[in-house]
Amino acid sequence: MIIIPVKEGENIERALKRFKRKFEKTGVMKELRERKKYTKPSIKRREELKKAIYVQGLKEQED
Repeated sequence: MIIIPVKEGENIERALKRFKRKFEKTGVMKELRERKKYTKPSIKRREELKKAIYVQGLKEQED
């Protein structure tokens, strides 16, 4: 449960913005979208491998 304490005289838009930011960080919507569709294990593995190759390439460029 997300609790946003609203300070005395604080603008409601600012409090709403803080709420949205906290909600986004929890990752609830991202997980919900992922659960809506089914991805085969082979495709998940392929995507993870692609991401690992990409990250490794970035690390090599830094060195």
